[in-house]
Amino acid sequence: MNQEVLILTGMSGAGRSTVAHALEDLGWYVVDNLPPTLLSDLIKQGVQSEIKSLAVVVDVRGGKFFDELASSLSELKKSGANFRVAFLDASDQALVQRFESTRRPHPLQGKGRIVDGIAAEREKLQELLAQADVVIDTSNLNVHQLEKRTTEIFAQGLTQSVRVNVLSFGYKYGIPVDADLVLDCRFIPNPHWIPELRPLTGLDDRVKVNVLSNSGVSQFVQSYVSVVNQMLPGYLREGKKYLTVAIGCTGGRHRSVSVAREIAAQLDGERDGFSVSAHASHRDVGRE
Repeated sequence: MNQEVLILTGMSGAGRSTVAHALEDLGWYVVDNLPPTLLSDLIKQGVQSEIKSLAVVVDVRGGKFFDELASSLSELKKSGANFRVAFLDASDQALVQRFESTRRPHPLQGKGRIVDGIAAEREKLQELLAQADVVIDTSNLNVHQLEKRTTEIFAQGLTQSVRVNVLSFGYKYGIPVDADLVLDCRFIPNPHWIPELRPLTGLDDRVKVNVLSNSGVSQFVQSYVSVVNQMLPGYLREGKKYLTVAIGCTGGRHRSVSVAREIAAQLDGERDGFSVSAHASHRDVGRE
């Protein structure tokens, strides 16, 4: 049996419970707060019980048990187990607001402040974040948006397909931390300086036509799509089924939105041996 195993971890307050519940709704068998030393036995038991999709939540609540996670994952790799690591992250500001709204202490803050606990956890999880196969930044996602993102990434039956989120953003608000690829569109003339287009966004076809009609832009988009298409089979071979392509301009309102829409449209569709489900999302539209 071809079993899919997901290790779900990340920052406290970043939404692990929401993702775990969404996975259960998708038909995954979810085990919460398992000591890492039991991972191997659980995976074997899952195979015997014919569990096709197994998700294990592991986080700092496990205390000393959590410190054994790195060695446990190393042993799993040596044994040839097929698994992925999903890491949920969020900005310090977002995490502080969430802990304050629930009036719960951070599990590592001790007698200090919430920010002290967050800093300690980031340091503890630094190596794990670097090894993660999927990183989801939940800073600007509500519960329903996070559930939707989870479905996009982890829905069953996608072994021969890859999902691509083409995410527009504004550099003035920072580069998305969950971006796998980043493309800069600030070389394109800005519709902001055209009075009749300024109040619109790249979601309006008039803006999109203006952006793409600039000299060399359509060719540039086609070239970039060609590069991504060459990368996708390799991503699939490595077990990566979800890709975030971040497209940035100054404010994330006109150029990046237009280009993201076009790239998503060109990427979406069937390939030789696999399919690509691409959609555009826009982080900073309406922020100004």
